[in-house]
Amino acid sequence: MRPGRISKVLAAAAVVALALAACTPTPPTPTETTASATAVDGGNLTVLEGAAFTSFNPTSVTGNTVTNTRIDSATHSGFNSVDSALNIVKNEQFGKYEKVKDDPLTIKYTINSGVQWSDGAPVTADDLLLEWAAASGYFNDATLDANFAVKTGTAYFHTAGDNSGLEHTALPVVSDDGASLTLTYTTAFSDWETALGSTVSIPAHIVAVRAGLKDAKALTALLKSVGKGDPAKPVAVNPTLRKVADFWNTGFDTKSMPDPTLALSNGPYLVKDITADKELVLTRNADYAWGAAPKLDTLTVHYENDPDQQIAALEAQTADVISPAVTPERLTKLTALHETGVALQQGQGLGFDQVVLNFKGVLADPDLRAAFLHTVPRQEIVDQVAKPLDPKAEVLNSFVFRPSQIPYKESARSNGVASFSAPAVEATATPSPDKAKELLDGAKPTVRILYNSSDPERALEYSLIAAAATKAGFVVTDAGKSADQWLSALKGGAFDVALYGWTSNPTGSAQVPQVFKTGGISNLNNFSNTVVDQLTEQLALNPDAAKQNALKMQIDQLVMEAGYGLPLFQRTALSASGPHATGVTYSPLAIGPWQSVAQWAYVK
Repeated sequence: MRPGRISKVLAAAAVVALALAACTPTPPTPTETTASATAVDGGNLTVLEGAAFTSFNPTSVTGNTVTNTRIDSATHSGFNSVDSALNIVKNEQFGKYEKVKDDPLTIKYTINSGVQWSDGAPVTADDLLLEWAAASGYFNDATLDANFAVKTGTAYFHTAGDNSGLEHTALPVVSDDGASLTLTYTTAFSDWETALGSTVSIPAHIVAVRAGLKDAKALTALLKSVGKGDPAKPVAVNPTLRKVADFWNTGFDTKSMPDPTLALSNGPYLVKDITADKELVLTRNADYAWGAAPKLDTLTVHYENDPDQQIAALEAQTADVISPAVTPERLTKLTALHETGVALQQGQGLGFDQVVLNFKGVLADPDLRAAFLHTVPRQEIVDQVAKPLDPKAEVLNSFVFRPSQIPYKESARSNGVASFSAPAVEATATPSPDKAKELLDGAKPTVRILYNSSDPERALEYSLIAAAATKAGFVVTDAGKSADQWLSALKGGAFDVALYGWTSNPTGSAQVPQVFKTGGISNLNNFSNTVVDQLTEQLALNPDAAKQNALKMQIDQLVMEAGYGLPLFQRTALSASGPHATGVTYSPLAIGPWQSVAQWAYVK
């Protein structure tokens, strides 16, 4: 993505990852690599990743990749993290944050004395202020054209995340001692707890010097001196802030070992060496004392994009930890390696598959939407697509809740999904073709079904849905596109029915408005409902968990009743470890097994 596009636009690339989705799976008991061997302190494990490391800034547009984020999780720390049950876990060894006021919502962050970068410099509120400056879009005053290029004004920081919460904050206050930052929201934000400081990855003192400033305090003084950007009244670019932002955007990008100041750590491991497109070596951070101490001396990361070659390397014991894309065949291969000491870490991931209907075109008619949804063979899809990977897989019956969440059962009973199943949603999710024919009343509408034809599972979903819809009286057009074309077709609205899923945040409610609000960044099917819009606005502003759940239940029902589509099933998450690795546990998060990296240990 070229310079000149700002965070809301860039968020589309992150939010519309369009592979999988959503909230809170039920994790199995973590599976360790061995039940009998004894781990030792020290040693090395080798991990295979599907793509090469390219940046020490995983929140920038150019650095936002899975591999970069996984390395970041091992080399940086912050105020909290999310565990495998998707609970927010505070790290009070790093520092504390507290809500000091509800109106306006005001949060105070304080970093503990002794928390430091690997060059010995302390982690301070200056680092937090720089993170806020990049994530909030506070200084941007750009206006974009239809292609999201800047027409007027300036876009400074090019972040890969959504700034919908932090954009409604005032300039933070940094304490005189540099230990605390106080952040005030001009509009309350439900997901404030993970909006800032969960991981502090970028050292302000390094960015400052690279931009020609004396130190981090000088950078903070600069940020305090520049006014809030206003696209309606753009001003001349601030050249010093431009240098700061430019370095933040791309200055940490590298495929080989950079100047050590660009590879600073404040986490359990630090990067020791990088060989371009071949390997990255992590070593224990001897000064790390504000979190779980690592057990290994080193971690070696090699790159292998072929999942079958990853499995072969695990079998040959040239790799110790892998997380390949899962298929029934690969699962069978890995399961067969159990006798050699291979262990699987498997459970529900953060994704779900869904059928989504376009509210423009032939299915603008609500009766035709309902008719089509009555044909969708959800139980058959689960049996043929999901169960080969997870025998316990079930039909998903909510767009906004996952089965392990307390409101899920109540929402599934009340949201209307049962009307598209026969005989009962609790027992099965078979279609209702007679109801579909009744609604069609002899009509034979043509519908285009879009899906990723390069994905065998989506292709199977299409074949099952197309057959059922054709039997009910629809004329189905195969609108499937290859992996490099289908997303453009989806964004362009070239479909009546689309099969895809979401990868979403593990906590909070901020993504519900993104998907279901009129004009939302991830609203790809022209869905619009004034009541839903009002509820999503309330949801974004309400930090109370019980009230959030009540609002989401109402949204779930309205979306289902409108014929938005149907949820299908949750995807599975899988990693595997060899006989020399222990402490590797299941995680539904994007960082996968790296979530437990501090507990990984070597077994002789």
